[in-house]
Amino acid sequence: MFPHPLYAKHVLAHNFLDFQRYFLDDLLDVLGAHALMLHEVGLLDPGDLARIARALDRLDRKRIRELSYDGSTEDVFFLIDRELETLAGAAAGRLRAARSRNDFDVTLYRLQIRRRLLDLVENTLELTGTLLATAAAHRATVFPAHTHAQPAQPTTLAHVLLGVTECLLRDAGRLRAAFATVNRSPLGSCAITTTGFPIDRRATMRWLGFDGLQVNSYGAIAAVDYIGESLSAVAVAALTLGQFLQLLLDWSKPEAGFLRLGDAWVQISSIMPQKRNPVSLEHARVLASRAFMQAHASLGCLHNAPFEDTVDREDDLMPLVFDAMDCMQRALAVTGGAIADANFDAGRMRELSSRRYITTTELADTLVRREGLSFRDAHELVAEAVRQADSDAHSAIAASLTASAVAILGRPLSLSAEEIKAALDPWRFIEVRTVEGGPAPPAVDAQIAAQQSALDEHSAWLRQAQSRLEAARGRLHKALREARA
Repeated sequence: MFPHPLYAKHVLAHNFLDFQRYFLDDLLDVLGAHALMLHEVGLLDPGDLARIARALDRLDRKRIRELSYDGSTEDVFFLIDRELETLAGAAAGRLRAARSRNDFDVTLYRLQIRRRLLDLVENTLELTGTLLATAAAHRATVFPAHTHAQPAQPTTLAHVLLGVTECLLRDAGRLRAAFATVNRSPLGSCAITTTGFPIDRRATMRWLGFDGLQVNSYGAIAAVDYIGESLSAVAVAALTLGQFLQLLLDWSKPEAGFLRLGDAWVQISSIMPQKRNPVSLEHARVLASRAFMQAHASLGCLHNAPFEDTVDREDDLMPLVFDAMDCMQRALAVTGGAIADANFDAGRMRELSSRRYITTTELADTLVRREGLSFRDAHELVAEAVRQADSDAHSAIAASLTASAVAILGRPLSLSAEEIKAALDPWRFIEVRTVEGGPAPPAVDAQIAAQQSALDEHSAWLRQAQSRLEAARGRLHKALREARA
C-alpha cells in the first residue's frame, strides 16, 4: 500500500513540509487564474466559477500549513484538490481540466524565483547606493592600494569603492536578465504536450503577471536553464560580495585601522574585555559562501538529468535553490547596513599611503618626463634607489636616487631633492592620473555620475517590475472576489 513508511518519512513528509512553507499561497493563486481562464474559454460555467472562487477563499490556510503529513494524499497538490471538493463539490473536479502537476509545479517555481530575483536586485541596489554615497564623501581620501597583499600605489577610497560598485551594477544586470528568462509562463503545458481543450495560455500568463510565454510545452516542463541562469547570477554576485567582505575585514584589523564598524555591528568576547569582533561582516561572508556553494550544489543536482519531466528539478531541489538566493539576500542586507554605520579613518589611510615606497611609480614616471629616460631605465634606477635607501622617508629616497643616478647613468639628475620629494607626494600621484577610470577627482566624479545614472535606471526598472506583479495579483484577486459575489 502506497506510500511505504520509509518513503513517506524520508521523502514525502519533507516535500509536504516544504510545499506548505513555500508554495501554498501561490498554488491558490494559480488555481484561481486557471479557473478564470477556464471560464473565459467556456469550459467552466459562472456557477462553477463562483463555487470554486468561494472555496478558494474559504480554505483554512492556517490549518493546512499546520498539518503533518499522514499519507492520506500524496502531496499538497492532491490535498488541496480534496479540500476543494469538500467545499465546491463537482466544480472542483471540473477545475482539473487542462492542468497537471507538471506545469503547475514549474509555474510555482518560477513565481518563487522571480520574487527572490527582485529582492536580490533590490538589496544589490541598496548596497550600491550606500557605497556610492560613501565614495562621494571620500573622493579626496587618500588610500594605500595593495596588490598581492603588498603595498602598491596610492589611490583614493572613492576609487576603490567605485570598482566594487561597478561590479555590483553588473550583478544587478545579470539578475535582471535572469528575471527576464524566469518570468515566462509555462502554464497550459500540462503534462508536456499541452491539451486538446481550447485553453488560452496567455490569459493565465496575464493573470499571474508573467511577461510572456515559455512557448514550447515540452521545453516549458523539461528545461532547467531558468534555474541555472538565476543561480549563475547569484554565484557571480556571491563572488563580488565575498571579495569585498574579505577586503572590509582586512581593513578592520587594528594593524590596518582603516575601518571601524558601529557598535551595533560588533560583538564582544565572553572572556576578553577589549574585543570588538566584526562578526557581522563574518556572518555576511559565510552567507555569501553558502549562497555560492548552494548555487553550485543545485546545478550539480541538475547536471545530466534527462531533458524530460523528472523529480531532479522539483521538490527536493527547490529548497536548496531558494536557500542559495535567501542567503545571498541576507548577506547583501547585512553588508549594506554595516557599511552605512561604519567609520573610515582618512588619517590612517593617508599615513600608510606615504610609506613603503608606494609612490615610486610616479617618481619613475617623472624621470621619464623630466630626464628623457625610457621607462625601463627609470624603473631600474628607482628600484636601485629603493634598495639602497636606508628608510622609506622621502628625503632618504631622494638622496639614494641622486647617488644611484650617478652610478647607473653616469651623470647627476637635473631634478632637485625638493622636486624628487614632490614627485613622491601621494596626492600628486593621484591628481595626475586623470585618465578615464582613474583616481583623480575629475575621473572619479565622472564615474560617480555614470554609476549613479545606472543605479537610477536599475531602480526605475525594479519599481516598475514590482508594480507590475503587484497590479497583476490585485487584478486576479479582484476578479475572484467578483466571481464569488
